[in-house]
Amino acid sequence: MMAKQVQQDQLYIGIDGGGTKCRATIYSLEHGVLGTGLGGPANPLHGLERTLESIMVSTQLALQDAGLHVEQVHSLNAGLGLAGVNLPALYDKIMQWDHPFQQMFLTTDLHTACIGAHEGEDGAVIITGTGSCGFSLVNGKTVNFGGHGFAQGDMGSGAWMGLEAVKAALLDLDGLGQPTLLSSLLLQHFNTPNAMGIAEQMAGQPSSGYARLARFVFNAAEQGDELALTIVKQGAEYISRLAQRLLESGPPRLSMIGGLAEPLNKWLAPEIAEKVELPKQPPEMGAIYFAINSVEQQLNKVK
Repeated sequence: MMAKQVQQDQLYIGIDGGGTKCRATIYSLEHGVLGTGLGGPANPLHGLERTLESIMVSTQLALQDAGLHVEQVHSLNAGLGLAGVNLPALYDKIMQWDHPFQQMFLTTDLHTACIGAHEGEDGAVIITGTGSCGFSLVNGKTVNFGGHGFAQGDMGSGAWMGLEAVKAALLDLDGLGQPTLLSSLLLQHFNTPNAMGIAEQMAGQPSSGYARLARFVFNAAEQGDELALTIVKQGAEYISRLAQRLLESGPPRLSMIGGLAEPLNKWLAPEIAEKVELPKQPPEMGAIYFAINSVEQQLNKVK
């Protein structure tokens, strides 16, 4: 029934792609949200083919959830907010994709996260998930900080915390570093008796693989482990400095999103923590707003 109702309706899909997962939401101007879908990692920096596959998996699941036919993907105006496309070469590669949508509008996951968090109004947003970065939109001007990638930075992120945990545990287990509860937590997690077992299972892991270990850092920190506390405090200090830089541009609101937003909040500088407000909408809705605005701009140019 719903498929018939929206057959002639203007349909949009908002896609939020990051280092760990890809979320898609199908939206009708007449009926609102119709369906959602979840796919795998979608950061082209870590693999273009996997990113495109994750986009299509989340899209197909969203179509199914909405009760729409697979062929109706061709009627969707797509807004994509992807990690990594702040790098021009990756942006160009995605734009060259022979996509199945009616139209595709591409921007960074930071941009769409900010649009969603403040429902299209001015504001700033910090993403603290697999990676970390900050973005502010005020009076049409944008600034962004961080987002340089796992190997180069991303302090305060899940991947960074996971890597620091592995490094600390390996040093401890080899008798070359400070004792830490992280060692026993990781040995148990990987079901291995020694450091080499951890190193072997983490060899070649992408950022998302390290991000899954961040929970052990918070776990150990809550139990008073000195090394884990140092990692969490260093990450929170960086995020606090990042927030301060964003606030210099005068955004009326500041939000944090991502898997670490809640656990990190209590460790932020008090003057920053009190300014953080809950996002009004998720990033995939921001991607929908972005697509709607892009279509409207096209129509205005025609007029």
